[in-house]
Amino acid sequence: MRRRKTCTSLTPSLLFLSLIPPAAADSPEPMPFAERRTLSSKVLGEDREVLVSTPQGYGTGQKSYPVLYLTDGDAHLLHTAGTVGFLATNGLIPELIIVGIPNTDRNRDLSPTRATITRDDGTVMEFPTSGGAEEFLEFISTELMPFVEKSYRTQPFKILAGHSLGGLFSTYTFVSQPDLFQAYIAVSPALSWDDQLALKLAEELFADRKKLNKTYFMTLGDEPGQMEEAWNGLRTLLADTKIDGFAWGARQMKDENHGSVVLRSHYFGLQKVFEDWQLPRDPETGEVPGGLDAVVAHYQGISEKYGFSITPPEQIINGLGYQAMGRGDLAVAIEIFRYNVAGNPHSANPHDSLAEALENDGRLEEARKGYEMAYELGQQIEDPNAGVYKRNLDRVLAKQQEGAGAGES
Repeated sequence: MRRRKTCTSLTPSLLFLSLIPPAAADSPEPMPFAERRTLSSKVLGEDREVLVSTPQGYGTGQKSYPVLYLTDGDAHLLHTAGTVGFLATNGLIPELIIVGIPNTDRNRDLSPTRATITRDDGTVMEFPTSGGAEEFLEFISTELMPFVEKSYRTQPFKILAGHSLGGLFSTYTFVSQPDLFQAYIAVSPALSWDDQLALKLAEELFADRKKLNKTYFMTLGDEPGQMEEAWNGLRTLLADTKIDGFAWGARQMKDENHGSVVLRSHYFGLQKVFEDWQLPRDPETGEVPGGLDAVVAHYQGISEKYGFSITPPEQIINGLGYQAMGRGDLAVAIEIFRYNVAGNPHSANPHDSLAEALENDGRLEEARKGYEMAYELGQQIEDPNAGVYKRNLDRVLAKQQEGAGAGES
């Protein structure tokens, strides 16, 4: 779907909210944890730098991850990576690779059509480079995505997030090329652009689609006027839409302004995208009803929903095993820990946990082998708990020696 105009008009208030970048050009060097990569783009005719943040442990593991593509990446990667890490640690979303895309010409890349600004005194302000969103999308889909998928271990689940003009870009991408990403987050989107072009395209999309396995989530701060009017218009359209498989959410935060709304928007937006991710637990005991079988079934179910194979997280299975061990059910605990070792053979902690259960069951030789493997892997991957694994191994070796001495006497 292609649509381009040569000119439209925006009020000065919309100019202020949507065309000014959210971070100053002379901001300090960001993200010491992010890798800077440069692509020579034939589509855009320029070199483009991207910032790639990978999950903790990426370098020593084998897992693959969904990818979050983030416009205005130099401004928003730091806090977004913190949000992703926090949510993933609490089991609410998966760990993500984040690809932050800094700007060269923000007005060009993030706007779908050409625009001018008519001031109150009647003078016209030109933005001759605006209207390049389609080319920017082509860069992302034909150059950036293949680069990321070749260079990093990725899953076929992609999210696009953007703020202000970036929110307009995310919405425009959703309504014009919905199959490019699996989910879209639009933070305080400049939906008034070009006489609410994005809303008109949304109407066309929703009229034609019978099934749409996508998620769209948008937010707004305390932003009365054109921003709020257009946002409410799209929210009404979304509420009236009944399409199989389509999930959406909208949240206005009156206690946030146009700039501050971003952090909480990514928090709530990612929760919406992965709303079925969290493992159900008994509210009183905190345990997973149904045990290991229920955990496996849960992750099989969300694998089907999100379209890629999702194995139960190592820490979830480990916690399940310790719950069984705490109840004194060593046979069940050992079964659970063996499952975890089979699913995470290159991780040290599952071997250590299995060895602990075997030690408690009096099976010292099997425990010794497990602790040895944990310590060996811990050293290889520089696990901070390698010293703990060594102490556990020494303890079992001492028990074996004591047992051998008692047998000799």
